[in-house]
Amino acid sequence: MTRADGVLLVLLMLGIGGLFRLYWTDPVVASQAVVTGPQGQQIVALEHDAEFHIAGAIGDSHLEVKDGAIRFVSSPCRHKICIRSGWHHNAGSVAACVPNRISVVLRGHGAEFDAISY
Repeated sequence: MTRADGVLLVLLMLGIGGLFRLYWTDPVVASQAVVTGPQGQQIVALEHDAEFHIAGAIGDSHLEVKDGAIRFVSSPCRHKICIRSGWHHNAGSVAACVPNRISVVLRGHGAEFDAISY
């Protein structure tokens, strides 16, 4: 390895570190959640604590909003992945109970992702 290779390697590592800091740190906090189920969509403000039930394909899912975050509390699905995903508070975050056909997508200014296909 020559001295020029070493300099190039250091510059590339600094560049990658700068891009990481620019694009993958300081996530945007969500202001609302879009809850989609078999009956349609509803927008939920994350500013106020609340609990609600959404009727899904195989039963009711219980969701909770607290301190600007949302989570699945209970759901009739088999593996409970939606519940184990925990609290979601960043814009662009997604939680879903696939067997029950319910999804939660968080929105805010400057979302973490451009788009999500589902």
